[in-house]
Parts: sequence; C-alpha cells; structure tokens
Amino acid sequence: MRIRDLTVPKKPSTPNFETALAELEQLVEKMESGNQTLEDALKSFQRGIELTRACQEGLKEAEQRVEKLVQQNGTVTVEPYQDDEPA
Repeated sequence: MRIRDLTVPKKPSTPNFETALAELEQLVEKMESGNQTLEDALKSFQRGIELTRACQEGLKEAEQRVEKLVQQNGTVTVEPYQDDEPA
C-alpha cells in the first residue's frame, strides 16, 4: 500500500499594489458583465476582497514610507494634499 504525498498547497504570494489593482479592475468588469454563474461570481467576490485588502495594505505601507521621509527634527509633519488645479 502506498502513502500518497500529502503536500499543503502554498498560499499565493501577495501581489504588489499595481498588480492587485489591475486584477481587481478585471474582476469588476467580469462581474459587471453578468455572464458568471453564481458560484463563479462568489469566487470573484472573494478574490476581490483579498485584492482590496492587498491594495489597502500597499497604500498603508506607502503612507508610512512618505511620513518617514517627511520627518523633520524627530517630528512628523503631516499636511493634507492640496491640488494645485481649481476644482
């Protein structure tokens, strides 16, 4: 009797911000088309949640890096972004 090789599938690596955002945009288009089965739509929704979290984490990390770069004399000066163009 043979014992099967039981390997745990590796969790896919977290995509970078740009890759996650592009995949998320594709998922949204696919879901908006209405051509998915309910099961496929649920899988797409679940993947969309994962990608959204990856994007949020990427933005959080970028914000932290920017704050670190603007530190002056041991204090962080955070100023709201002001667009130069009139609204």
